[in-house]
Amino acid sequence: MMKADLNKKVSFFDFVYVWMRLQGLKVPKHQSKMAHWLSELFITSKQRQGLLMAFRNSGKSTIVGLFCAWVLYYKPETRILVMAADHALAKKMVRNVKRIIEQHPLTKGLKPQKSDQWAAGQFTINRPLELRDPSMLAKGLGANITGLRADLIICDDVEVPKNSDSPAKRADMREKLEELDYILTPEGMQLYIGTPHTFYTIYQVAYDDKKPETEPFLLGFAKLELPILNKKGKSAWPERFSEDKIASIRIRSGENKFLSQMMLTPVNFNDSILNPDCLKPYEAEINIVASNGRDFLKIGDKKMLSASCWWDPSFASSKGDNSVIACVFTDEDGHYWLHDLEYIKIEDEVRDYAASVQCQKVAAFIERNHLNAVRVEANGIGKFLPGILKQVLAQKNMRVAVLEMYSSKNKAERIISAFEVLLAERALNVHKKIWSTPFIEEMREFSVDGTGHDDALDAVAGCLNNEPLRLNVSFVGNTSPKYNKWQGGSKQFSAQTTFTID
Repeated sequence: MMKADLNKKVSFFDFVYVWMRLQGLKVPKHQSKMAHWLSELFITSKQRQGLLMAFRNSGKSTIVGLFCAWVLYYKPETRILVMAADHALAKKMVRNVKRIIEQHPLTKGLKPQKSDQWAAGQFTINRPLELRDPSMLAKGLGANITGLRADLIICDDVEVPKNSDSPAKRADMREKLEELDYILTPEGMQLYIGTPHTFYTIYQVAYDDKKPETEPFLLGFAKLELPILNKKGKSAWPERFSEDKIASIRIRSGENKFLSQMMLTPVNFNDSILNPDCLKPYEAEINIVASNGRDFLKIGDKKMLSASCWWDPSFASSKGDNSVIACVFTDEDGHYWLHDLEYIKIEDEVRDYAASVQCQKVAAFIERNHLNAVRVEANGIGKFLPGILKQVLAQKNMRVAVLEMYSSKNKAERIISAFEVLLAERALNVHKKIWSTPFIEEMREFSVDGTGHDDALDAVAGCLNNEPLRLNVSFVGNTSPKYNKWQGGSKQFSAQTTFTID
């Protein structure tokens, strides 16, 4: 931006002030904050990436509409793209800006003579350069934007309940929004405006210790956040929202909706049955110690007595079911330790050998966690995997029992029965590395109707619902097989067998 231009043209706040006076209105304090913040972001900030979050009915769309009109007044060659959750919402923003250009005394000269340049979803103002793209264009999320170029992108309420209520939908939304990086010009500006509609909202500019399993989508963006109540509990717009009015909104909308839409706090609208806040994180690793001629497994200073491992296999794509293996240890006090969990991923180039590759990864998981047995859910595609896994373990000279399991109980019931009491008693310890996996997200998003992903929950539930194995069971192996004897096995126990357990 050239400083000379700035000297000739009014500031954005003055632009807003003139408009408000024409409407017979004053500029509320919170809208004044928005105006100064947007102006600074556009003119002086080197970041040029911003997130504006303000309570519902705060007038943020009005201010952003005025901002778009001012940008076209300030620099007429600017190309603006408005992206919203659907096309109708994006067009609403474009219509608002057209109305401002038509009526604001500083922008009336921008309206073109030709009616075809003044359409509902896009328009082109009188500008000094001949450009292929219109001055302002509306697009719905998911529309084809290939070939477009924009100097200013406004993402207006791109996150809504219908596209953010499941991990798969959120991943799809993020993927579509990432396409905007390819149409924004190098010196361009990107602005998100909205309110959070999920605990895992895209409106996150920094890492959050409460949800380390997700990457902030707007990492590093400048942020202006204006909740209805300030830190002292006072209304941000007392002329329109008195304390009684705010209390009434809180009662009518419900606490969760009030927190998200008025206080801008991301919440889980499902009120998750499985609350990860009831888990006890730990960082200690496994340690094998010898005492009185026997080996013992410890996690930190806690001696483990037993272990349970469950593999819930799948060959589905990345958007389908996941293949997950988990292991849980039990200590002398009867507390459970979810120490390791792996989402088994198969690269495309080895997908033709998916079964054997998965079994190789399961064997590595078993070895690093010093396990003596693994239960494999043999329903469906898992029916032939136990046999392949036995062969892989034999080739690696590992003595491990492979137990085939058939589930008939409803999955949601299995998960709830496994977690409910342990969470209530805060008796489930979870290693911190697991907090960076989708397991925590699965807990928060869990629904008894079976919607959403719950593959890791099912694997961990399999560990918790089945009696931990304390005896060392030898399996197909060579003359000097590798096996773990910390659960009571001895070097003299070396029987070989090829049985399967149904």
